[in-house]
Amino acid sequence: MKKISIWLKRASVALLVGLNLSACSLNRAPDTSLPVTELRYQSSAGLVSLPELAKDLGYLGNIQLNYVGTVQGGPQDLLTLVAGDVDFASAFNGAVVKVMAAGLDVVPVVASYGCDYKQSAGFYVLENSPIRTARDFIGKKVAMNTFGAHHDFVLRDWLEKNGLTAKEISEVEFIMLPPITSEQALRNGQIDVAVLSSITEQRALKNGGVRKIFADVDLYGPFTAGSYSMRKEFIEKHPEVVKTFVEGVAKAHRWVQTTPVEEVHARFKRIISERGRNENHALIPYFQSYGVHSAGGVQKAEDFEPWIKFMEKEQKLKPGVLNAQNVFSNRFNPYADQNTQGL
Repeated sequence: MKKISIWLKRASVALLVGLNLSACSLNRAPDTSLPVTELRYQSSAGLVSLPELAKDLGYLGNIQLNYVGTVQGGPQDLLTLVAGDVDFASAFNGAVVKVMAAGLDVVPVVASYGCDYKQSAGFYVLENSPIRTARDFIGKKVAMNTFGAHHDFVLRDWLEKNGLTAKEISEVEFIMLPPITSEQALRNGQIDVAVLSSITEQRALKNGGVRKIFADVDLYGPFTAGSYSMRKEFIEKHPEVVKTFVEGVAKAHRWVQTTPVEEVHARFKRIISERGRNENHALIPYFQSYGVHSAGGVQKAEDFEPWIKFMEKEQKLKPGVLNAQNVFSNRFNPYADQNTQGL
């Protein structure tokens, strides 16, 4: 991976700020003497996450899920995990590596999402926009879900690979917007470029009038992009609970991978209706998959290796401190074999 030092600086600031804001939570140690009967988590409105699907399918046994709020992006979810306010978090693997490099004990336990030619993160403009090349991004506003994560990194990498200098990249204005509102902001002229992925991309294409400049899959090909992580201490103290969670999510992955999409949509609509969070079904018809092609969300060293190598190259991480072969864990995944176990 090429240099993206600005991205790392921004991610570092987000990490430090988040940890300071969460100091009171870090000082409030959970009571580990009691048996764990529920897992706290965050998720997105109008969508169904893999753990939520696993619970509905009966794959989580007696473990309950305790929804604590709407997630604002992978880095925020990781910081909430580190603070001890949730028990699992989904984030871009580059953000996970950054947190691990900071010495925080989080362990990716099962893949959460990926990108392929059916589902990817695309950078879109209006059809009549003059923006066509990387150089046209200079001075323009680009909206993404959060800073220091997947879309942030992909854009900086693409701009650099297309000849922009660090100074020129700094002149591109990054705007943070919830993905569900980005399409409308683009159509209203409030931003120049919107990152649309999965459901939001499919909806925008159906509405028409937008044009894709590039997508992450154009840069990297199909890849597993993110993982569910848990705290190492939690894993060590509650291995049976973690086993139930990972097995459940893995089976949910497999269910989606082998079930007609119409049946998936019907189940998602019922789940959203029954959980009573004042949501609608508007996004569900556009769902295609979670983008993970490995059976049951099994993780691989190559899902993490590029981010580790980059941090070593930038001297943000000493060589050998993190090894892509063992930063993740497939220990509890029933679809894993001995060659992909990780930790």
